[in-house]
Amino acid sequence: MTQTSNRLFDEIGRLMNDAAGAAQGVKREIETVVRTQAERVLRDLDLVKREEFEVVKDIAKLAREENDALKARIAALEAKLGGTPTV
Repeated sequence: MTQTSNRLFDEIGRLMNDAAGAAQGVKREIETVVRTQAERVLRDLDLVKREEFEVVKDIAKLAREENDALKARIAALEAKLGGTPTV
């Protein structure tokens, strides 16, 4: 009876290990499918990546600074020439 019980427990233990391994495989597969679907949805939404947004933001900041510098230069030249500023 002892030998039969040990074999029974060994078989149950082996089944549990196999089930745990199968569950891990299913979990990985589900994660892969969900990640793929999420990437597809984000791609379809045509969202901008953070890095691209930061680059455009920096370009806009530089353009704004250049525009302000040019406005000041124009104002100084108009003042020097005695002209009236045009808006």
